[in-house]
This record gives sequence, structure tokens and C-alpha cells, in this order.
Amino acid sequence: MFEFRSKGSGTFLMQLLKLDGPLLFLISLISLIGAFVLYSASNESLEVLSRQLLRILIAFVALIITSQLSIDFIRRLSPWGFFSGLLLLLLVLFSGDIGQGAQRWLNLGVRFQPSEVMKLAVPMMVAWYLYDKKIPPTGKQMLIIFILILMPSFLIAKQPDLGTSILVFTAGMLVVFLSGIHFRYIITLIFLALPSSLLLWKFMEGYQRQRVMTLLNPDSDPLGAGYNIIQSKIAIGSGGLFGKGWTNGSQVQLEFLPEKSTDFIFAVIGEEFGLLGLLSILLIYILIIARGLFIASQATDLYSRLLAGSISLTFFVYVFVNAAMVIGLTPIVGVPLPLISYGGTSMVTLMIGFGILMSINSNRKLLAT
Repeated sequence: MFEFRSKGSGTFLMQLLKLDGPLLFLISLISLIGAFVLYSASNESLEVLSRQLLRILIAFVALIITSQLSIDFIRRLSPWGFFSGLLLLLLVLFSGDIGQGAQRWLNLGVRFQPSEVMKLAVPMMVAWYLYDKKIPPTGKQMLIIFILILMPSFLIAKQPDLGTSILVFTAGMLVVFLSGIHFRYIITLIFLALPSSLLLWKFMEGYQRQRVMTLLNPDSDPLGAGYNIIQSKIAIGSGGLFGKGWTNGSQVQLEFLPEKSTDFIFAVIGEEFGLLGLLSILLIYILIIARGLFIASQATDLYSRLLAGSISLTFFVYVFVNAAMVIGLTPIVGVPLPLISYGGTSMVTLMIGFGILMSINSNRKLLAT
């Protein structure tokens, strides 16, 4: 009897707060696993762990607040968020804080990266633009969309932050593809890919070009540009099937693995928990993405469908790029592992995205009743 009442109270609370149970459970699970792994990756630092737990708490508060907003309010907010984000990116170029050779942060009482905000603001803006238009978009509409996407992508690339710039561009383009882009535009984009790549290569920083060359042959500079990826592969390979155990990874604890709390935390999981640990993490990610796509498929309006689909697929891109980067399939671009890597702005942005998904889902249920 007690269990039944407890379950009923929990269900009532979830409905009252407009939260999606399956999605909330999965992101809570991956966040707790992330804190567990981060403790080992930080050489058992309680200070790092406590800071990350505080960020997780703040991120969940942001998720709950966002989930209470109506999808109509979020839609109307989209252009304001987009142009405010552009203004913040301009402020970064002129007065941003410099760290690790890049000018990516603003300090407005709280230090954060405006580029992270654009990961949500760009798909929200594109979905807002297409909301009341007939789809698939026309050539003129495609041109306007490209301008909307390229403006923040260019400003982020100037910081320089090529990895985030590509992710922001991808998030916007996913909305376009979900809107049912004409096949001729897809062919045009394919033909433009090569000259665009050559143009991108010309404007890349020297260290960014070196990362691409290192991908092709990391052993050419094992103690320099190829060091990170070589150590990452060693860490994952040494973990075997079951791993060496929590806090027992030699590459991690002996400081051979670089950026082990952020970009390369996927390798920490591979060394300490083995292939089974990596597959378990990927399974949770797949379930999160599947739930997001289900919510997108059930959405009641075009804006909700496009935005929910873009948020879900962009989350997939984050996971894929980080995992592929760590195992040497793509260049190192500084993309953290979602909900696991150490960081504040990225965590909060992701949770706001999940809050939007929950708002879309609760709006569907409200209309169905």
C-alpha cells in the first residue's frame, strides 16, 4: 500500500512540474555516472567533485524552470535569445576573457561562454523563422537561413573555437534538413563541400591544421601534436573488456592522459570500466536520443517538431564527435562529453535543451486532454 501511494505521489509531482519521467531518469543517471567518473579523473579531488555537483544542481534547476514555460512563450522568445546571443559574441571579441590561447569567455558577474548559448539559440531561431512558412523552404528562405546560421558560426570561429562553431552550424542545419529540404539543395551542398573545406583550411589557425594532419598520422609527432590521441588510445586499449577498476587507471592516475576531466573523459571510462562500461554509457545516450526523437515525433506544431528534433540530433552529434575524437576517428576539436565532462555552461545549456523537450511534451499532453 505504501509503495502504491509513493508511486502515485511521485507521478503527481512529475505531472505538476511538467517533467518527462523517462527522460528525467536517463539524464539523472548519466549525470550521476559523470560525477562518479569525474572524481577518479580529477585524482579523487573532492573540490572538483563538489563544484561539479553544484553545477549539476544548478543545471537541473534550469531544466525545471524551462520545462514550466509554454512552448508558445519559448517560440516568441527565440529571436530575442538569438540576437542577444549575437551581441554577447561581439562582446567576447572585444572584451572577452582569454584562457588557453582563446578569447571565449565573458565575465558578467558569472564567467560563461556565450558560444554555448548559441547551440540552442540558433536552432530555435531557424525553427521560429520556418514556423509560419510552407515547407520545404524555398531558395530565398534557404539563403536567409544560411545567413542566420553563418553569423554566429563565424563569430565563434574567430575566438577561435572551431569545434563549437561547427556544432552551432550543424545544429542550425539539422532544422533545415528536418524541414524537408529539396533534393536539389542537398546536391548543391555536396558540391559546395569541397570548396568550402578548402576555404575553411585557409582560415584555420596553425594548431588547428596540425590537428587535422595529426589525425592522418599521429605517430609523426608522438611527443607533440600526436601525444593526446596516442595516450587516449593507450588508455582505452588497456582497459580491455572489464576495465582496471574505478580510480585504478594508470594512464589517468599517473597523469599520462591529457584533459582527462574534460575532452578525454571518455578514455577514462574506457580504461577504468572497459568496453562494457563504454557500451553502457553509449546505450544510455542512445535511449536519451530516442526519447527526444519520440517527443519530436509527437509534437503538435511545426516549431516544436523542428526544435525537438534538432535538440535530440544535436545531442547525438555531441556524443559522436567526442567519442570519435577520443578514439582517433576525427580531429581533436575540444568538444566535451555531454553531461559527463567537467564544465558549467555546457551542462546548463544541455539541461535547458532537455527542459524545452519536456515543455514540448507537456504541451502535447495538455492539448490531448
